[in-house]
Amino acid sequence: MVHSKTNVRIFFFVKILIFKILKNSLKMLSTFLRKTILRKTIVGNISKKSLNTAKIYYDEDADLSLIRNKTIAILGYGSQGHAQAQNLRDSGCSVIVGQRPGKNYDLAKSHGFNPVSISEAVCHANMINILLPDEIQKNIYEKEIRDNLSKGDILMCSHGFNLHFGHIIPPKGVDELLIAPKGPGHLVRSVFENGGGVPNLMAIGSCSNKETFYLGLAYSKAIGGTKGGTILTTIEEETVTDLFGEQVVLCGGVTKLIENAFDVLTKAGYQEEVAYFECLHELKLIVDLLYEGGISYMRHSISNTAEYGDYTRGSRIITDDTCLEMKKILREIQEGKFSDEWMSENKNGCVKLKSMRKKTKNMDIEKIGSKLRNSMSWIQNKSQ
Repeated sequence: MVHSKTNVRIFFFVKILIFKILKNSLKMLSTFLRKTILRKTIVGNISKKSLNTAKIYYDEDADLSLIRNKTIAILGYGSQGHAQAQNLRDSGCSVIVGQRPGKNYDLAKSHGFNPVSISEAVCHANMINILLPDEIQKNIYEKEIRDNLSKGDILMCSHGFNLHFGHIIPPKGVDELLIAPKGPGHLVRSVFENGGGVPNLMAIGSCSNKETFYLGLAYSKAIGGTKGGTILTTIEEETVTDLFGEQVVLCGGVTKLIENAFDVLTKAGYQEEVAYFECLHELKLIVDLLYEGGISYMRHSISNTAEYGDYTRGSRIITDDTCLEMKKILREIQEGKFSDEWMSENKNGCVKLKSMRKKTKNMDIEKIGSKLRNSMSWIQNKSQ
């Protein structure tokens, strides 16, 4: 009987002890997870679920003084390069341009810069922004950038293609930073000059530190991005969504819709000129409405007839099968299939790309469009 009571006491003592240990362990785990989640939010390696509610930063959140003691290398003086370099300089930052001789080299000179080689620019900079075409970045990185990076440098880009798909892997001690303006370079520059700013996406690598996060905000402010709003994202999200938007909507989807609609009308016997206006020219008017006020505003601004046709016929063009194909394209991007295909195309001399470009120039809609634009004095015809 004595043994029984003793065993019961020991059992309850052990039970209480285990409970306290578990309680303390759970408390420690909870604290660890909170700190981990906070760190991951700072470095941009946050989950897709938490990104559903975007974190947006504005001018008051960024401190320009953080990058005014840095030297920023802009590698490539093309669309984004010329805009970001000039905006940074106007914001009081030290900028060095890396650009090989040619048209963009001469443009940089005309803008008051003294371009140097890529390797020299990297050697003299703390923040290095690669603004070269996606398909050539890997080779230039391996030949002129990688061995000239130093511990503590920040390797930047405005599109995460090469970082996300592993074509560029920064050495240990070099942080990753993405600042992606949501507009072409000429708009980034002109809006900045007029006192505004194009919104930016911002992300830093999973191993990057807190200082890089704040330097990113400062950089975004320097090019105008915190006026329009700088949205925190991840390199993966920016890369995948950017490619998906280009392929499914902005470039691939829209152009095929225009081409096919034009062909349907002209093959049915309607004049090419009229088909051009209906299927291509007037698209700008609709896009401007969408840009200014969204889908509802566009529908409010068009005729009731057009609005009814929109609701009742649109889903017959973009069908469930179309959406399934969109999902397939998304998977191809996510799994790296498109990246591999595009890099392989470049290794083979872009034979397929050049063939498709040539075919596009010879399309009837391109020929009639160029002719019509020549008669529109308010449009600068840029047909090639």
